[in-house]
Amino acid sequence: MSLRFQLIVRILFLFVCILILGGSIAIWRAREAVTEEVGSSLNLALQLVKFGFSKPASATMKESDWIYWLSALRETRHLDIRVQQPTGETIQVTRSLQSEDQPDMPPGWFVSLVTADYAETHYPIVMADGKALMLIIQPNPMDETVEVWHETVAFFITLCLLIILIFLAVHQTLHKTLRFIDTIVDGVRRIETGQYREVLPRFSIQEYDSIAGAINHMAGVLDKTREENRALTKHSLKIQEEERRRLSQELHDELGQSLTAIKVMAVTAAHEKADTRQITESISHICDHLMAIVRSMMHQLHPLILTELGLKATLEDMVNHWSERNPWLNLTIECPDELDSLDQNVAIQIFRVIQECLTNTIRHAEAKHVKIVLEILGENRDCLHLEVADDGRGCDINRISSGFGLRGIQERIKSLDGELSVRSQPGQGMAVSATIPIL
Repeated sequence: MSLRFQLIVRILFLFVCILILGGSIAIWRAREAVTEEVGSSLNLALQLVKFGFSKPASATMKESDWIYWLSALRETRHLDIRVQQPTGETIQVTRSLQSEDQPDMPPGWFVSLVTADYAETHYPIVMADGKALMLIIQPNPMDETVEVWHETVAFFITLCLLIILIFLAVHQTLHKTLRFIDTIVDGVRRIETGQYREVLPRFSIQEYDSIAGAINHMAGVLDKTREENRALTKHSLKIQEEERRRLSQELHDELGQSLTAIKVMAVTAAHEKADTRQITESISHICDHLMAIVRSMMHQLHPLILTELGLKATLEDMVNHWSERNPWLNLTIECPDELDSLDQNVAIQIFRVIQECLTNTIRHAEAKHVKIVLEILGENRDCLHLEVADDGRGCDINRISSGFGLRGIQERIKSLDGELSVRSQPGQGMAVSATIPIL
């Protein structure tokens, strides 16, 4: 079921409960009011009768006088008063409202709920001539029942009007809320399709405006990440093409020229007067040179030593290689033998991260010392900590965060579910730290 349907059903159920409770209270109060009013009228009539027919007064009261006096009780509501003669004949003195007297009388079920069976009250009267009469007072709550019926109807009409107004207000608020939700859902669907730059509007309700702001911020971050990924992909393709061009150039310049020279020397050696010894030495030097070039190219493409001897030996070999190429740079490395048991994918990513760090240091840092530290941490030895620190000129972190070298390192560490942190200040070197789970 939709949210709108659920809320409408629950609101209607609540309103029905309110009507039932309000009706029960109204009928209970109406019954109390009728009982109290009828009781008060009966007590008042009895007091008046007792006062009017007290012994001193009744001793001198004639029949015409007491008939006139009883007629004055017509103003007393809710009572039917009759006088019973000694012969059994009754005279109707007062008569209250009956159900057939008015067309707008309350329905029978209401009368039965708010009224009760009231017993007759008998009061004997002895006249001056010794004649004994019986005054019969019968409570009749019909006129009070009509009043409470009109009050109850007015109460229910007012209650229904209030319920209708509340329902309209809730429905209007619900309609507005659901419209906001539809707008937010449409915005999320646009984000799902990659339309990150179509932001959600501002909302008049604070909660929905906060949600829209969070979604717009998320869309902005996704758009920025997408642009960064596009730039990183372009940069990776560019590096790939440059690497292919460089390898092609080296193969053409070094391998092609060396093979041509070997071929020329082989042709020269075929002549009888050629200096075979000198030619063979030249060919041997050329072959050594080619082997060094091929080894260097293979090391750049994929270090075979990593597969054969493990990460520690590979890193030490890389440090020695970089130290030979950059004699002014003091490279030190600390790593345990446990690194050789790392997963091959983790090992190659760690190798590439350190390689990229050293490349950035050589190109930009102008450092004299670089220290590489690898250690296994954690109670269960399940965390690898890597730190590459130099004493170079350092730089502003915000400025280097947009570089492709650091971004490539971040992507490699992220692919291993690790965390990367970079610390640097101008003139105080740089430290790249990473924490990687290994279990």
